[in-house]
Amino acid sequence: MIVMKFGGTSVGSAERMEEVVQLVLATLEKSGPAVVVLSAMSGVTNLLIAGAEQALVRKLDDAYTVVEAIRSKHAVAIDKLFDGDEGTSNALKADIDAQLEDLIVLYRGVGYLGELSKRSLDAISGMGELLSSRIVAALARKRGLAACWLDARELLVTDDNFGKAAPLWEKLVLPTRLQMNRRLQEGECVFTQGFIGSTTSGIATTLGRGGSDYSAAIFGVALDAEEIQIWTDVDGMMSADPRVVPEAKLLPEVSFQEASELAYFGAKVLHPMTIRPAVEKQIPVRILNTMNPSCGGTLIKAEVQSDDLIRAVAAKKRITAVYLSSANMLMSHGYLAKVFEIFDRYKIAVDLISTSEVSIALTIDTDERLDELQEELAKHAEVQIFKDVAIVSVVGRQFRVQSGIAGRVFRALSEINIMMISGGASDINLSFVVGGTDADKAVKQLHAEFFAAAPV
Repeated sequence: MIVMKFGGTSVGSAERMEEVVQLVLATLEKSGPAVVVLSAMSGVTNLLIAGAEQALVRKLDDAYTVVEAIRSKHAVAIDKLFDGDEGTSNALKADIDAQLEDLIVLYRGVGYLGELSKRSLDAISGMGELLSSRIVAALARKRGLAACWLDARELLVTDDNFGKAAPLWEKLVLPTRLQMNRRLQEGECVFTQGFIGSTTSGIATTLGRGGSDYSAAIFGVALDAEEIQIWTDVDGMMSADPRVVPEAKLLPEVSFQEASELAYFGAKVLHPMTIRPAVEKQIPVRILNTMNPSCGGTLIKAEVQSDDLIRAVAAKKRITAVYLSSANMLMSHGYLAKVFEIFDRYKIAVDLISTSEVSIALTIDTDERLDELQEELAKHAEVQIFKDVAIVSVVGRQFRVQSGIAGRVFRALSEINIMMISGGASDINLSFVVGGTDADKAVKQLHAEFFAAAPV
């Protein structure tokens, strides 16, 4: 059994939805039963959020215009896919109308209260997946596939950290197996949604932007899948972002550890959290291109044989750097614990960290509540905060025993100001911080340094 996840561009139009169903049919012939995890149609999640923002400032007419745009986008797809099948077309449109009536109620509530909480935003932003998945499941049935539709919110139980909820494994594994395995054993293909879940009390949550990948991994682990497939709009993991480095090359195989570093530090082809549950269960993850299905993509597995010293260069933008300095750090114990307790209290994860005797430099992937954070940190140190910086990471292998890598890296970046360096914690990653406007330049220069002479 495999799990297949399709992103927003893969279901972004009637034509794309048709391609998805054909890919599912072709896969079932080769691999047996499957769970298909679907994102919202491309652009819909952004529309849902835009409508909520209009409702927040009491521009309800503008919010209702967003609702009609969403209705029209799905109606166009339905009309193309079910031309001549009036019964199915009308039933789908009725389902979508009912869902959008709920959306209107939510928008009204936001407008009346003048408040858009993370809880409300989760209920709103997760609706797109419910709409797209109904259409694709109905299309699969029309193409002769035994297909059922399941609401992921009834299976994927999470905590109440709205906006970035975490799965509660002890609550979700059994219901997922009971609901999905029965249908899979009966020969049905299960269609469900990524990105969304619910708390133990049934309140809608989301796993954060890009969380559909994570949903696929969660379902794959819960069901002991043989493979998790992430179908997207690129051929796989590359040696750099091809939008920045057009000559970037495809990586046919990547280890779990390499993929984790690349995903977290900027390789947008894969949600960073996807790898974690797959690693624990040793389930291979394959990245494939919906628009180029003949390409073998990238297989992520436990161990990979490669002679490449450097595997890829990635950049993570819109990062915040925090610099702390205090003489109280000198030869004292417990100081770092006090500092990081503040980050824990604000539920802020730290990406990179570098220390000296009296200073700490670190990065965080948020710019929320910075004034409050700075005020708390200022009780312990002098604080400087720089917004809109970038982490650039060079990912390879055996950095601790290889000489000359750091020299080549910093020689290639001799004309770029490096604000912070983090190395040694990982045997496969050397990371540093640069200004946001220097990120693409740094990636290009590093890729030229390490891959220019390599065959593409």
